[in-house]
Amino acid sequence: MKVHHLKLWLIVPVKPFYEAKSRLSDVLSKDQRAKLSVHLLARTLSIAAATQLFERTVVVSRDPAALATAARCSALPLEEQGCELNAAFTQSCAFAAASGAEAALLLPSDLPRLRPEDLCSLVEPFRRHPSSVVIAPSRDGGTNALLLPLPLPFPLAFGDGSCQEHRRRARAAGCEVCVVDRPALHFDLDTPTDLSEWLGVSPDPIRSAAVRSHLSSLWEHVLRHDLESPANPSAASQQDVQSSPRIPEASAAENATPRLQLS
Repeated sequence: MKVHHLKLWLIVPVKPFYEAKSRLSDVLSKDQRAKLSVHLLARTLSIAAATQLFERTVVVSRDPAALATAARCSALPLEEQGCELNAAFTQSCAFAAASGAEAALLLPSDLPRLRPEDLCSLVEPFRRHPSSVVIAPSRDGGTNALLLPLPLPFPLAFGDGSCQEHRRRARAAGCEVCVVDRPALHFDLDTPTDLSEWLGVSPDPIRSAAVRSHLSSLWEHVLRHDLESPANPSAASQQDVQSSPRIPEASAAENATPRLQLS
């Protein structure tokens, strides 16, 4: 359902493709990590467009290739002025607010199990309480999504332990806090253990030379699942992601109703 009464923007930060996912360097080559990053970005933008929830989608990056991918996916490319995540989000929020946005969803592109209904689960509580802050925690206590009014009501604190810090800062700013607890929003793809879970293999074998040498074949198997998914990236972005891994179908548990915590 399109949100007509709320000028809501989506902001997606992207590291340079060839610098991204460095913690996967033991199991993926630089080219593979870059292709993975391209795919995850294109997939995230495709899912966001399918929801029709956002007036505009901004991709902020210092990588011309990422900005070009954003443009091909009908997102607004914004050149990053620094090289730090909170600064990139702050820059983007200031740009969005100056352009008339009333709220922004800050979302990383490395959520491989993201589905349209996950984005809806973030937006719905905010529509009911437009001055609230909606947070989706990561499994390690970070923040995997943050929806908040604009201009920013408090300084951003993405990083280790940021979920609790964002909750503390939101409450201190007088904002009601809503936590959306949903498996697909918990899971970000950062480490070899994450990759093994995503691909459905155990952590030890994925580090072996035999498995690394056959990752391309394994990826092709995973790719076929996402080709059948309604969240498949658009044709405009597929030129960037032809060899990149696509995402297995979500389990029933991942499509469960989110648990909302008001505090």
